[in-house]
Amino acid sequence: MWVGRGLKMEIKIDKSSLSQSVCPECNGQLISIENKKEVVCSNCGLVISERGVDFAHSGKRAYTKTEKKNRKRTGSPISSLIPDIELTTVIDKKNIKNPDLKRAAKWDTRMPWKKRNLLIATTELKRISSNLNLPKHVKEEAIQLYKEAFKKKLLRGRSINAMVAASLYFSCRKKKIPITLQEILDQTSETGKDVRRSYRALIKELKLKAPNTDPSSLIPRYVTKLHLPIEVERLAMKVVKNFCKNYPISGKDPKGLVAGAIYLVCKIKNINITQKKLANAVGVTEVTLRSRYKEMSKRIRIRHS
Repeated sequence: MWVGRGLKMEIKIDKSSLSQSVCPECNGQLISIENKKEVVCSNCGLVISERGVDFAHSGKRAYTKTEKKNRKRTGSPISSLIPDIELTTVIDKKNIKNPDLKRAAKWDTRMPWKKRNLLIATTELKRISSNLNLPKHVKEEAIQLYKEAFKKKLLRGRSINAMVAASLYFSCRKKKIPITLQEILDQTSETGKDVRRSYRALIKELKLKAPNTDPSSLIPRYVTKLHLPIEVERLAMKVVKNFCKNYPISGKDPKGLVAGAIYLVCKIKNINITQKKLANAVGVTEVTLRSRYKEMSKRIRIRHS
């Protein structure tokens, strides 16, 4: 391409000339334009190469002031947790004199339903995740699941907060994060019935495979909460894994299995702890604790060490 006097013509450029420092047409000196990433001839204006790769903003570490300046980027990274990915146009309404532009600016402030829905859902999801200290990849998984539910129109007859809670619970189970449904319900204003109904709708309509919660992953947090020794944690995890491997646990609350295993180990180790205290810490009833304890004590034997 020729950029001398507004003329355009096709020229065949030998690729070997790109590595040289002279122009293939007039043997003039080549110069590099860093802003446009182009190599042009200083004599005739021939563009030798264009759209070069910018290596200055690579992932290398910066040590000097010049290197830090070259590594500067514009804007924050794109994230699915931002409803519109911040690709918005901001119109300054103070100095507008054109009436048509005033009307356009007024309508621009009226957020469409889809954008408003995602904004409410993202805000609620961030609030619950912050209270439960959930990692970023769980939040991103949950918001993607919520967007799929919104596209499938699963929110008809269901609240936004209930669907957000259901998406978070599924994401935690999929990523194997030891968070129970009750903990999520404690952070939302929705009832357990509405959240469970939204969760079943997600599984059914999106054709998802409901992951099972591993009861052994819940044991460390409750042992720490009750200030029990590490030996109780080790033996309780062994009891739960053995019980889940050899006996059916379908329909049984994972927290009940955890409570029964911890109580069984405490009995064997002669650690004084009441059923009420253990049941309240885990979040189950005393009846459930006793039922799981009797099942495990009959079927599993632990040798004294």
